[in-house]
Formats: sequence, C-alpha cells, structure tokens
Amino acid sequence: MKSMEEMMAAAQEAAQTVQRQMNEAQAKLESVEVEGAAGGGLVKVRATAKGRILGVSIDDSLIVPADKQMLEDLIAAAFNDARTKADRASEEEMSKMAQGLPLPAGFKLPF
Repeated sequence: MKSMEEMMAAAQEAAQTVQRQMNEAQAKLESVEVEGAAGGGLVKVRATAKGRILGVSIDDSLIVPADKQMLEDLIAAAFNDARTKADRASEEEMSKMAQGLPLPAGFKLPF
C-alpha cells in the first residue's frame, strides 16, 4: 500500500495536470470562432467560443429609420445565436479534455 505522502503527492500532481489542461482548453476557446445569424443572414455576429464579440455585420437593406426596432431585435437575436454556439463549442472542448481524466461518474468540469 502507498504511503500517505505518496498518495498526497499523486493527488497534487493530478490536480496540477487538470489545472494545466483547463488553462490550455480556455486558451484554445479564445481562438475558436463562431458566427450567429438572424433575419436569414441579414444580421451576423462573430464571437469567440468564450463569448467575446469579434464583429457585427448588418446588411445595408436594414438601415431604414422606420425599421429601427426590427434591427435592434435582429441584433439581439444574432448575439443570442452566437452565444448559444459559443457555449456548445465550449462544452465540446471541455468534454474532450475530461475524457482522459479518471473522474467519478457525474463529475463535471469546470469545477
């Protein structure tokens, strides 16, 4: 049987490995880009998988003063679409990382 010191050292090493993998996964998520769209592609939002908005594109046909409310609603819908896709990409990346870890059933990352 392993000594208590050996078990503690192994647990600490495992925790450091998990932390390093989490940091790597978080850094990778910043480079993953997703695009949300609304109004049949008339409004588009580009974002990272961490949710940072990279850009907004609005079709020229939408820039009409009378359509201001519709334009605002489409922008909000596009942001929400991008956020949903970013969350999905983030979950996929985290699940890839967790596959190699000996975690108990039902244990989810991040902590």
